[in-house]
Amino acid sequence: MKTETRKLAIADYKKRPSIAGVFAIRCRASGEIWVGQAFDLDKIQNRIWFALRMGDHRNAELQRAWSAHGEQNFALEALERIEDEELAYVRDTLLKERVAHWRAQLNASAI
Repeated sequence: MKTETRKLAIADYKKRPSIAGVFAIRCRASGEIWVGQAFDLDKIQNRIWFALRMGDHRNAELQRAWSAHGEQNFALEALERIEDEELAYVRDTLLKERVAHWRAQLNASAI
């Protein structure tokens, strides 16, 4: 019975809607901020932190700051959620606009 319950739980997890949005990564030690977008805000931190821990994040500036200041000085926060947009092209356009807004607002770098 445990196997069946586990399979149902996994299936339910996979069916849950993902929430797209804009996020910021802040380095408390340097004051630097990076802003990016994600199609699933709930999963983005794990993906980015993994790449940074491995030392191979594609953003060299972020990787340098991480290596210099350490994980304990970094935080990720969701700035804006885009929950109800079903049309991908509308969501993508909206995300690009909102990322540009937040980068300007926070004087942040791209991620």
